[in-house]
Amino acid sequence: MFRFFNHCSQGRGAWLLMAFTAFILECAALYFQHVMKLQPCVMCIYERVALLGIMAAGLVGVIAPRNVVIRWIAIFIWIYAAWRGLELAWEHTMLQLYPSPFASCDFFVNFPEWLPLNEWVPAVFVASGDCAARQWEFLGLDMPQWLIGIYAAYIIVAIIVVISQFFPSHKKI
Repeated sequence: MFRFFNHCSQGRGAWLLMAFTAFILECAALYFQHVMKLQPCVMCIYERVALLGIMAAGLVGVIAPRNVVIRWIAIFIWIYAAWRGLELAWEHTMLQLYPSPFASCDFFVNFPEWLPLNEWVPAVFVASGDCAARQWEFLGLDMPQWLIGIYAAYIIVAIIVVISQFFPSHKKI
């Protein structure tokens, strides 16, 4: 199994698949916002940025998957983005499950001055919703709860890929 994942991590297909899944999830978020008219909150926007990080990791991995340095950079970005996304989704879920007037999210997104995404692309990165509001549900789970599972899946696969890097991708005869 580890040889298989090592082999996959050295090809462009797996990295493109990862970038594509993150892209589809970003498209779903925009569909919820612009077609279903759900208002994204600050946590939602940050969770989107984490997905963009996973997409970026996939695109970095596509550049030169056989290059060990590039591959490890992509893996690091992947793990960092997925971990931060999991933390954000967990915090968001706790805000929704246990609402409190003392625990809430910010009113406005707080991007660095050198990367004001909310000013550059306001249709994607401006938050107008309440973090504690539960606007959508599928199979009994709301959006941040689904994101916990999604980010956890990204992390589990990332851990398998990291371990597989220490196994040769093919058997030596």
